[in-house]
Amino acid sequence: MTVALAGRTPATFEIKSANLPLVALLLKSADLHALAGELQARFGDIPEFFDHDPLVIDLAPLPGDAAVDFAALVQLLRRHRVMPVAVRGGSQDQQQAARAAGLARAEGVAEARPPAPARPPAPTRARAEPAPARAEPDAGAPTGALIVDKPLRSGQQVYARGRDLVVMSMVNPGAEVIADGSIHVYAPLRGKAIAGARGNTEARIVTLCLEPELLSIAGVYRTSDTALPAEVLGKPTQVRLEGGVEGRLVMEALEIAPSSSRRRA
Repeated sequence: MTVALAGRTPATFEIKSANLPLVALLLKSADLHALAGELQARFGDIPEFFDHDPLVIDLAPLPGDAAVDFAALVQLLRRHRVMPVAVRGGSQDQQQAARAAGLARAEGVAEARPPAPARPPAPTRARAEPAPARAEPDAGAPTGALIVDKPLRSGQQVYARGRDLVVMSMVNPGAEVIADGSIHVYAPLRGKAIAGARGNTEARIVTLCLEPELLSIAGVYRTSDTALPAEVLGKPTQVRLEGGVEGRLVMEALEIAPSSSRRRA
């Protein structure tokens, strides 16, 4: 809807209302030291997770008397390639402090996607070694799945930003595959698989041979410390999330029909 102003319409600009999708950070603590540690633990291995996304800080989970250093919070978030532009919720004092740090007040803005879950990473999850080569989508554009044809060795990491990931070869122990959407591995999955990395609870993990070190969908995870059921271990399996981010991972064996014999010419 165009905003009509009295007088002559300017030739050099036009002002319109806009409803922009934003990433939302639900701030649950004013302890920025603890927040920095948890952000590093979750995103330190995948610095490309954000791409200078605009972000709104949601103060609703925060106690109204909590004092937040918004200037320091903005700097912390920018180090992880997100751009805080506004806050919503919170007490009057918190809103004033946010405004003093240059943040606008935003109520009712649309979120681009569910916020990354605050659930901590598995304590047994080992940090991936720097990968000699990393496959990832180009900035900008593709909406189809990212396809990887080569086996992934220990220490390698692939992140399919904003889409599904298809791996045609083995994911070896120590390798890590991450996708904002679903992950399909048409070979043994023996490393770590993290689907729905930005909170997509509908994401799935599908593999022809399930032997993972870690499975995660939308922040709900299961490590190799918990033995897999015999009916799915080493077999074609689909993993899905039941009950949302407070739910559980469900593993279902897949029935792979044998290929039909070729007809004689």
